[in-house]
Parts: sequence; C-alpha cells; structure tokens
Amino acid sequence: MKRDIIKIDEELCNGCGECVPNCHEGALQIIDGKARLVSDLFCDGLGACLGHCPEGAITIEEREAEPYNETLVMEQMVKKGKNTVLAHLHHLKSHGADDFLAEAIAYIKKHNIDLDVTRDDDEVRTRQVVAAEMAAASSGGCGGGCPGTAPISFAIDMEKVNSVAGNNGHGDAPSQLTHWPVQLHLLNPMAPYFKNADVVLAADCAAFAMGNFHNYFLKGKTLAIACPKLDSGQEAYLQKLVAMIDEARINSFTVVRMEVPCCGGLTRLAQTAVATASRKVPIKQAVVDSRGKVLSEDWI
Repeated sequence: MKRDIIKIDEELCNGCGECVPNCHEGALQIIDGKARLVSDLFCDGLGACLGHCPEGAITIEEREAEPYNETLVMEQMVKKGKNTVLAHLHHLKSHGADDFLAEAIAYIKKHNIDLDVTRDDDEVRTRQVVAAEMAAASSGGCGGGCPGTAPISFAIDMEKVNSVAGNNGHGDAPSQLTHWPVQLHLLNPMAPYFKNADVVLAADCAAFAMGNFHNYFLKGKTLAIACPKLDSGQEAYLQKLVAMIDEARINSFTVVRMEVPCCGGLTRLAQTAVATASRKVPIKQAVVDSRGKVLSEDWI
C-alpha cells in the first residue's frame, strides 16, 4: 500500500544519532555510521524525528510500504518501560493519530499495563492525561459508559426484526448493526466482521436523515461512518479502505452520502481506495436528501 513514511538522505546524514531517541516507535537505528529505517512496520509517518535532524537529512515521502503496525510497536515500547509507553502515547495524541491511539488503548487494556508515573513536570502531566484516557478505556467506561474502541460483534435478533411489535415507536426498533465501533478512525479494517463483507460507507448525517436507514441500507452489511468535510486525518481513512479491499477482501462498497456537494468527498474516497488497491470491488452510490428521501442509487 502507498503511505507516508520517512526518507533518509544518506549524503546529508552524518550519523549523529539525534533522530534515534526521538523516534518513539524504534524505527531508526545508526548502522554503519548512518541513520537507517529498520522496519516500515515501525514507522508511523508522522515525522516526529524531522525536527531533531541537524542536517535536514530526514523528509517524508509517499511510497509503497508495509502498513504501520501499532501492536508490534507497543510490544517494543512495553519492553522499554512505562515512561517510554507514555511518551509513545503522548506522541500519538499530540500528532492527532487517533486511530493508532485507539489501538494502543486496546493493547494496554488487554495486557493490563500499569501507567502510573511519579514525576511532576508539564510533559508528564500531559502524559497523565493520556494515561487517564487509557484507564477509562480499560475500565470499559470511556469516562461515561460507552463500549469504547474495543471491537465487538453483535448478533442480530431476527425474532425482533421480524416482529411488527418490535418497531413500536418507543426507541426500540430492531437494529441491523453488527459491530462496534463504527467510526472509520476507530475501526480495525482486519476485524472479523469485515472479512468478505459488503460494506456500507455512510456519511455521519445519513442515518439521522433516514428513518429507515437500518432496514434500507444496513441489513446484512457492515458499517463504517465518516464525514468528508469535517474529519481530520483522512489519509488514514484511505489506508483503511485499501486494507479492507486487499486484506479483508470485502465484496463491495455502498456509499451513502447526503445530497450536499461536500459529501461527494466520501464517494471520491471510496473510488480512490479502489483505484489504489490491488483488488477491484464495485461501488454503489446512494444520494439522500435532508428529509431522508433516497434521490438516486447507481453503480459507479
């Protein structure tokens, strides 16, 4: 897959090693007197090391590279101690890498990692904020009782779905949602519910506009939601959609977008993912107006 990753100019690099401790993921080492990227898997492409190279030898380029693997990075961070783990979390949070941060949360929860710190300075206080978020996720509360970012699969209650009484207007109409989370930043494209699935890629507003969104679009499909106008870090969206196509081997995308022009970015995101991936999957675009009427449905 193509993604952002660091590039080292060996002619400019003098082997000073200033970049190495500033790569929290451990992707850099000094080998034969030069800084080397030892694994694509460990480079998140966020560029924290750039400002620490006195020779300007490190830049960011887009090229074919193995997907960054937060789980492998966390395995290395834990070996280096809790302060290194916290520094890594601070790094992810400060760069807005919410999807990687969510993966780190899941890892910490699974392995019951203690993140208590005793130093009292601004940086550690910042890290403690991150640690509090981790603790909230580990308790299953997210600060307020939500299931957090840990992947969960749901069984559909077909008896309720098929029962007229199940849809009684009191907020308990049967859901067709098969999993959690659903926001694209938080989703793991390799979660089991994406394997060979038909994926609905929906604008955030669509389900609010459509009273029958679940039965009309979601039944028998797997959901991912995003806002092409307001969401940041959409490069990660593209990577995840490509992974769904090539690695999870999904069958199709149904893009459910609103009629407003800015929402067309969601369709373009799906089209770019299909063009980038090695596999090709069909895309259907459904356009919904602000009153919930489906204006069009076309394979594109």
